[in-house]
Amino acid sequence: MAEYIYLTHPLREEFFDNPSDYEEVVMQEQLNFLNAGVDSGQVILAGPCTDHSFGLVIFNADNEIDANKFMMSDPSIQKNVMIAELHPFKISLRQP
Repeated sequence: MAEYIYLTHPLREEFFDNPSDYEEVVMQEQLNFLNAGVDSGQVILAGPCTDHSFGLVIFNADNEIDANKFMMSDPSIQKNVMIAELHPFKISLRQP
């Protein structure tokens, strides 16, 4: 398994200050999706920056194709609330 990171950025500028009802529903779906990833051991860490610049997900996948499939399965990406960029990642230090 390799580690990957994807960064998410909202498509709408006012997303953080004034999310629509639709965006709130989709973001709850994303939270459910990521919680399932945590439960399965695939998601290592996920969350938004408090300065509203981006969100990130650090996760495991067998290869870049599977990593891209996982990222594209995120409801916030599927439902056009967020855009995402995928990068291979290496955790160099981890708290035990």
